[in-house]
Amino acid sequence: MSAAEGETPVADGAPPPEALYSFGTPWPELNQGLSYSDTFRCADADAATTLIEFYATNYKSSAPLPGWVKRIRSGQRMKASFSLQITVDGEVVTDPDMILRDGCKLVYHRLPWQEPFAPYFLEVLYEDDDMVALNKPSGLQVLPKGLFQQRTVLAQLQLKDWKMTSFYSKRKHVQSHPVPVHRLGRGTSGLLLCAKTKVAKVRLASYFAEGAINAGNKRDKSEFGEERKISKFYRALVTGILDNDEVVVTQPIGLVHYPGVAEGLYAACSSGKPAMSNVCVLERLAHQNHTLVQVEIHSGRPHQIRIHLAYIGHPLVDDPLYGIGGHPKFVEPESTGTDSSFAYDGGYERPLQPVPGDCGYHLHAHWLVLCHPTTNKIVKITAPLPQILQTREERRATAERISG
Repeated sequence: MSAAEGETPVADGAPPPEALYSFGTPWPELNQGLSYSDTFRCADADAATTLIEFYATNYKSSAPLPGWVKRIRSGQRMKASFSLQITVDGEVVTDPDMILRDGCKLVYHRLPWQEPFAPYFLEVLYEDDDMVALNKPSGLQVLPKGLFQQRTVLAQLQLKDWKMTSFYSKRKHVQSHPVPVHRLGRGTSGLLLCAKTKVAKVRLASYFAEGAINAGNKRDKSEFGEERKISKFYRALVTGILDNDEVVVTQPIGLVHYPGVAEGLYAACSSGKPAMSNVCVLERLAHQNHTLVQVEIHSGRPHQIRIHLAYIGHPLVDDPLYGIGGHPKFVEPESTGTDSSFAYDGGYERPLQPVPGDCGYHLHAHWLVLCHPTTNKIVKITAPLPQILQTREERRATAERISG
């Protein structure tokens, strides 16, 4: 394993007590904006299609029809934080009823805007020529989505100067920068695995996919063996006191309708995809009516741990979204957020109730063990725990280590 220049390497397979090094570039005030490009193709030569019809049909998840009318007519005259413009063949268009000709080039520009606050420093817990493991802070999104297009883990990986050796660059098809091979929720902290090479990316992704398949087949191996190439363990603080020391949750997870989330919300759903979580009690905090648990996930469905713990009656402490049963706590009335209602930028109004990216809960990707993607050696990587997720014994050990 190689460490950053000037750092002391950690032996293969040993969980580092501290980070190897940290990096991060402060976010600029504005991001670089977004552009969505399309080439219009007329399906019926006898039927005319207008600009508003095109966008209200093809981008209906972005804004209701009246919102698209406002966007087109406003051009760049909206608030600076949400400036928009639409061009046809390079010319700004403000007429929603413009007839589109076959083959014309349309570009919907969202000019640069200021994204919400997000941390930017990342700790490197493990690094070799094939992969790097990061300690992601809560509040930082992994990949671009919604309001967060630049303030992401991926952007920091792109901004860093990765010193890739020419030998490995030729031999392993090294990428210009590492890329995440799985996701963590924006509010989830801890270990995030990234691939440096195309080979590592494919193999690591296959490990995660195999876990989902095995969960669907209800297969579980107590020992790390041939069938399981990766095991992931999380630490969580949940409401209430769990009676059993260990609980296996196999509730399927799927999309359900949720006002304000166009693509739907992941929740406990009998028609959803298979998912499996193994929950083990670490400490019962009777005076707080909380339980500290370790969760091993055998699949990686979106928000799986939050949903599964809520499903068994013990939602994460301070989880703003998921309540008992694995469903959202609040459901906005259907009459709210209709097609006649839109925000100042023309898009849908942000729902008043919580959304998946909201933070506040206590969930940390603590450690994992995997079969190395190229050497096949077993590697274990650990991310330091926040104090609130430590057991009494762990807090005592931490205090002793700090005091010397």
